[in-house]
Amino acid sequence: MDWGTLVATVSGGVIAISGTVLADRLRQRHERDREADERRRSVYIEFIAAVGKCHTRLRGIAQAQDPGVDPDLAARAAFDEAGVHEVRERFFIDASAQVAGAGQAMFQQLRAVQRVVGSGAAHTSAAFHDAYHPYLDLVWAYRVSVRGELKDRAFSPESFGWEAWDGRERCPVCRGELTTGA
Repeated sequence: MDWGTLVATVSGGVIAISGTVLADRLRQRHERDREADERRRSVYIEFIAAVGKCHTRLRGIAQAQDPGVDPDLAARAAFDEAGVHEVRERFFIDASAQVAGAGQAMFQQLRAVQRVVGSGAAHTSAAFHDAYHPYLDLVWAYRVSVRGELKDRAFSPESFGWEAWDGRERCPVCRGELTTGA
């Protein structure tokens, strides 16, 4: 019996099996990473959509100024209606530290908008805009953070022809273009 042939055959078989196992493990890891990326992307979008829905509801309350509606109760209900708290919990489970920080800052500023609207401030009031514009700035900071993590190309306010993310230069109220009763 030729031991050289046997050793070469066994060695070749071990190398082939090892290569197959390694390739399978790498494929599984790649699939897990891809699934995690897709899950993060989904929850990032779900979070900003819920926050946006809440923001829209808060603006509506501030614009309506309905005397038959308690603004504090309506502002609190806006968070529940939009499902912000539930999505936020899923968000914190999957988000990276950087995106979670940006999301939490945006959430906290949305709460500031909620408190202002809950106090009865109109959408044209200085109090509303003092909370609203920092919120817009943080919405865009969140978007930039998410795009950075997902390796999408970054953009800046200048990409849209704006001076800043907070929107003050585009705001007719802050620019004094609205008059009461208009």
